Amino acid sequence: MLSWYEVAARDLPWRRPDCTPWGVFVSEVMLQQTPVARVQPVWLEWLDRWPTPAALAAQPPGEAVRAWGRLGYPRRALRLHAAASAMLAEHGGDVPDTEEALRALPGVGAYTAAAVAAFGYGRRTVVVDTNVRRVLARLVTGVALPAPSLTAADTSLATALLPARPATSVTWNVAVMELGALICTARAPRCGTCPVATSCAWRLAGQPPYTGRPHRGQAWTGTDRQVRGALLAVLREAPGAVTAAALRTAWPLDETTRERCLASLIEDGLVEPTADGRYGLPTGA
Repeated sequence: MLSWYEVAARDLPWRRPDCTPWGVFVSEVMLQQTPVARVQPVWLEWLDRWPTPAALAAQPPGEAVRAWGRLGYPRRALRLHAAASAMLAEHGGDVPDTEEALRALPGVGAYTAAAVAAFGYGRRTVVVDTNVRRVLARLVTGVALPAPSLTAADTSLATALLPARPATSVTWNVAVMELGALICTARAPRCGTCPVATSCAWRLAGQPPYTGRPHRGQAWTGTDRQVRGALLAVLREAPGAVTAAALRTAWPLDETTRERCLASLIEDGLVEPTADGRYGLPTGA
């Protein structure tokens, strides 16, 4: 696995030796449920504009939402801004270097904390994402896919396999992820080019089909996610607050859905009503 990674790893900017822990932190938040190809250009723009937590924290949260573009799940932009503000207030503008301190930041869960500790600071941590879970499920337990959600067994298995040396453990974590992203994919695994195919329990068992709870995909067309995205697109492109009439043009066919989605955006802190009845991105005031 490690030898394969040395030659097969993608050259991604957040993996380069000169990437800061802040760059790693931003990448991990952006990469949640979002493909690398969509993240990379936005990540480069963010790091050019906000190379440190302090630089982002100095801007209104609405600017983070605006720069987030169409990455999806825009509350992540607000969480990044809140985390940057906490880093400035509580850590002197630095990204914390322990999982415990990272998890205390707004919006940071177990996966992000472990990934930043590992890839930003070289710590020996157990990093378990969807790709890791799938690779280990096939390689060790012999099933086609893991359960739809993270289980204690997933974490225990990843912990048991983690190399003892911190530097090796960091490479191991990212190598397993990369194998899942490039070779051991969910729908069309390329077993013929897999570096651990001869040891794979699932392959040796004849690749039995998955029989567990279904893994449901996430719809887009016609959903509230699409409507929320359309409303935010209007606000991102406007220099300031817009009228309700401007938002109607974003989704003119279904007023009930549009109003429900606008209300949910306000509740989530992604949109702020103004005193004169217009709507804008959050100012943080």
